[in-house]
Amino acid sequence: LLLFWGLLLGLGTGMTALVLGAVVANRWFTARRGLVVGVLTASSATGQLAFLPFAAWIIEHAGWRLSVLPVVVVCGLVALLVLGLVRDRPADLGLAPLGETFVPGRAAPAVVMNWRSPFSALREASGNSTFWVLAGTFFICGLSTNGLVQTHFISLCGDYGLTAVPAASVLAMMGAFDVVGTILSGWLSDRVDNRKLLFWYYGLRGLSLIWLPHSTFTLYGLSVFAMFYGLDWVATVPPTVRLAGATLGKERVGIAFGWIFAAHQIGAAVAAWGAGLSRTLLLTYTPALYAAGGACLIAALAVMTIRRRLAMPQPALGAG
Repeated sequence: LLLFWGLLLGLGTGMTALVLGAVVANRWFTARRGLVVGVLTASSATGQLAFLPFAAWIIEHAGWRLSVLPVVVVCGLVALLVLGLVRDRPADLGLAPLGETFVPGRAAPAVVMNWRSPFSALREASGNSTFWVLAGTFFICGLSTNGLVQTHFISLCGDYGLTAVPAASVLAMMGAFDVVGTILSGWLSDRVDNRKLLFWYYGLRGLSLIWLPHSTFTLYGLSVFAMFYGLDWVATVPPTVRLAGATLGKERVGIAFGWIFAAHQIGAAVAAWGAGLSRTLLLTYTPALYAAGGACLIAALAVMTIRRRLAMPQPALGAG
């Protein structure tokens, strides 16, 4: 179970999650890049949440092993579609990235990668203070989303008398609001100061987590939380990708964001363990919610230390 569920599933999700979307957006789009990152990020997070009510129902009626089957089937179909339809770069189809003009024979050469590339990119990025701010705040992002809410929310609701299916339905409701919030975040990241976007996203997320223990876990209280928290679920991704690209360059942003996303997953692991420890030792998740909320407020202040020049969107070449 540790090998196949923990290690292999972790490797697979890590290689097909937010980093892949950031690479695709940076290769194929110059104009509207933030919007594209928002759409891809929203679909990734919402897809996870949309499966939860169905998976919870299967677990209750047939056991947890069968709950994996629908995801495996869908992943197989997606892999076939990608192999048949998707190309690596616009130049493979005789196109330029959206927002640029295609000139035959002038396509940018592909950067040669080897096993040293991620480490050389990390060495280069580590001398930039903006990289560490983004990595640190994304650590808090993972701590306050995947590690805490996505992992422990159903158990948290169980402490207040909600069964798995209604609790999973609240998570699915967050997914519905996530679509709106993240796509809107992508659209805004093409137009306004990305530091201010992250300031509001982390700040509002922190306040919502601090408020959650006081919601009394009624239908009204959880619906309000699902709305505000769902709008902010992964809205941090488009501005973070924008800032990473502005700091480290278009060709390096994929690897650099991979390291930033690694910090996100480390934060998620810390929260998953820490919240479980809180529940085991103190019989409540409340300290974990307060700690995550406070960390988000710190992240909101930290992003404002990034230089304003990097945070402002740059007009695309040839964009009209």
